[in-house]
Amino acid sequence: MLHPSYNDLMQVVNQEVEPGEEPVVNSRYSIVLATAKRARQLIDGAEPMVIPPCNKPLSIAVDELYKSKVKILSDDRED
Repeated sequence: MLHPSYNDLMQVVNQEVEPGEEPVVNSRYSIVLATAKRARQLIDGAEPMVIPPCNKPLSIAVDELYKSKVKILSDDRED
């Protein structure tokens, strides 16, 4: 079982959205894509933004998202 859950991650990512605005993440699919992208960055040599609980890039990426160290940008804001 994944800890934290998808719902917990979605709440953390969307917590800064003002009422009436479009949420940053609408589905589990979006969370999976964002986490996988960050895990690939870690595999390619990016420094972790948290003290890793283990050496697995995906676990580190989930932890970074949950602790709000990584922000997800919408497609129109991405460079």
